[in-house]
Amino acid sequence: MAPQPLSARQRLIQAALELFTAQGVSATTTRQIAEKAAVNEVTLFRNFGNKHGLLLAVLEESAAFINLGESLVQRANPPGDVYQALKDYASDSLQALERVPDLVRSVVGEADQFPTENRRALGRGLTEANRYVAQYLATVIKQGDLNAYLPAEKLASLLNGMILGYAVIELTSEFHQLWESRDDFLENLVGLFLHGAMSPAMKLAHNSLERRDANQEVADLPAALVHEIIRVARKSSIQDYAIAYILFASGLSAAEIVNLQRNHQIYDSQGHFLQITIPGFVRQVPVNQWILGKRYGSYTDNPLTKWLKTRKDNYAAMFINATGEPISESEVLACWQFWTQRLLTPQGQPPEIDQAKHTWRVEMLMRGMSLENLSIITACDRTQLQAYAHRAKEKAALEQATRLDQKPV
Repeated sequence: MAPQPLSARQRLIQAALELFTAQGVSATTTRQIAEKAAVNEVTLFRNFGNKHGLLLAVLEESAAFINLGESLVQRANPPGDVYQALKDYASDSLQALERVPDLVRSVVGEADQFPTENRRALGRGLTEANRYVAQYLATVIKQGDLNAYLPAEKLASLLNGMILGYAVIELTSEFHQLWESRDDFLENLVGLFLHGAMSPAMKLAHNSLERRDANQEVADLPAALVHEIIRVARKSSIQDYAIAYILFASGLSAAEIVNLQRNHQIYDSQGHFLQITIPGFVRQVPVNQWILGKRYGSYTDNPLTKWLKTRKDNYAAMFINATGEPISESEVLACWQFWTQRLLTPQGQPPEIDQAKHTWRVEMLMRGMSLENLSIITACDRTQLQAYAHRAKEKAALEQATRLDQKPV
């Protein structure tokens, strides 16, 4: 079947988009738009009122932007991966804006020349985009897939504001080096958005163990015992050495370690970081070169980098077992039990693997990290970390008392 001819309204929207993109909004006249669409100006005024109403229609209805919000709303029934849905929406929105870069530059560059009516049209366009996102968020919140701290409308405004801000920066400036890539921006945007503005139900379940930690006594390990565990792991194998290293250098759990991929590390002479990915949330953690007063290599040459440099295989997992499969939590625990056999804590108990995480968190606070920053890195709220803060203060008091005892009166 032959395609249906475009209506006068559709031709006007398409003509306006092309002219706005080519020569700017202010320089484009309604007569030019009408002539390009092969209609008279009366038809333009009848459909849109004036050029500003037509600009609003371009932003809401042109092929460059249509269906973005509707497609997001459709993904709420049935509910799916909220992280992926929002990332796809943000990606599609950026692609739509990138298809008309000159229009974006014109709207931004000429904003101070627009009359009040024009600016109101732009404001209504943004409000319309928010409506769809807010509808999606309200649906998934009602279904229990998200526990929101803010109203859906406010969350939608935050998300669209950050997307638009990124597009403006990308299309109006160069060499800013704010993000490694667009995908890097998208992952961090959605991860920060979900973590900071909402509490995904999936993330709440993931953090149930963390909440239990907050209600238990923090049991960090003394420096001598930590270095002995790492020493035994080093003698066992280069992979064991790397696992023990990041347990105490990054405070990761066994569940986080087994999900690491080889491409989840970023390092240079200024720092070493691991990307921790769970459904609906992504965060980065540092890999410290200093562990309880002892340095284990550098950011570019340490037990983890050495292990990965020895790899001759193509497996994606950062840690693998004898058959080439990703190492499991039970296998990590077995490694820990092998390293710690015949070792005892000051309380006379065998060290437990979660104590590596306790030790790292207390050490970070002892070395001056704020509770707020530790909350960001660990994805735990401040309430969950209060026990670690108390333990860090306790250790600091003991250290001060020891130093004072060494000074003669």
